[in-house]
Amino acid sequence: MNTRTPYRAALVSGSADETEAAFYEALQAGDIDRFMACWAEEDDIVCVNPGGPRLLGAGAIRAAFTAMFEHGGLRAKPAQVHRVQALASAVHSVVEHVEVRLEGNVREALVQSTNVYHKTPQGWRLVAHHASPGTVHEAVAGPVPPVLH
Repeated sequence: MNTRTPYRAALVSGSADETEAAFYEALQAGDIDRFMACWAEEDDIVCVNPGGPRLLGAGAIRAAFTAMFEHGGLRAKPAQVHRVQALASAVHSVVEHVEVRLEGNVREALVQSTNVYHKTPQGWRLVAHHASPGTVHEAVAGPVPPVLH
């Protein structure tokens, strides 16, 4: 089964930030083709959602998000982003504001995510997304000054 599409998330000369923006736009729109175009074309890509299993490979990621998108997009907006970038990789630590429906009411949840990007021949692509439940502390905390160890 081919899990790839001809859609491209960002140009070869694009940035990890542009791929991340395309990732969250596709997530909010519930567009599986645009969403998968943000991921690297590698067998060992990985995604972990809060409370969910580790999803290994494009097929598992596509299947899980296709099922999720059947109910519409996921309203997840990146709020605080801390970036570490090298020549061919970038790591973004993100606090996401996510709208969730509980018993008919819409609530906002905080999620701490780590997005890892590699620069590939197709441009910057996501190779790992790991999300965990956040706390109120992340919502009010400002940027943390760097600490040398």
